[in-house]
Amino acid sequence: MEKLTKREDQIMQIIWQLKTAFIRDIIERLPEPKPHYNSVATIVKILVKKGVLQSELIGNTHRYSPVAEFEEYRDNKLENIKKKFFGNSFPKMMAYFAKEENLTEEDISELIEVIKTNKSKKS
Repeated sequence: MEKLTKREDQIMQIIWQLKTAFIRDIIERLPEPKPHYNSVATIVKILVKKGVLQSELIGNTHRYSPVAEFEEYRDNKLENIKKKFFGNSFPKMMAYFAKEENLTEEDISELIEVIKTNKSKKS
C-alpha cells in the first residue's frame, strides 16, 4: 500500500469508520476549521489514484469506499516500522515500547499471556 500523507491518512480513518462515504460525510467529521469541499475532493481523488479508495457513481455524485480494510493497512504500517526502526526484530520493537510506555506489572503480565497464547496456537 502506498504511503499516505497526514491529511490522506486522516480522511482514510474517517472512511474506514464509515465504510462508505460521500465528500460531505468526510467534511462533517473533519475538525474545525473545516477544509473547503474542493480541497477534500482533490485529496479523495488522489486516494483513488493511489488505489486506496474506490469510487461508485450514484446519481451525479460519487460514493467512496476503502479498497483495503483498516487492519490490512495497520499491519502493513507496523511491518514497515518494524523493518525500518527495529532491524525487522519483533522482540526489539516490543522492548522499545515496553520501556517507553512505562508498562505496569499488569500490562506486562497481559502481554506475556498474549504472547504465550499466540505461541501455543502456532505450535
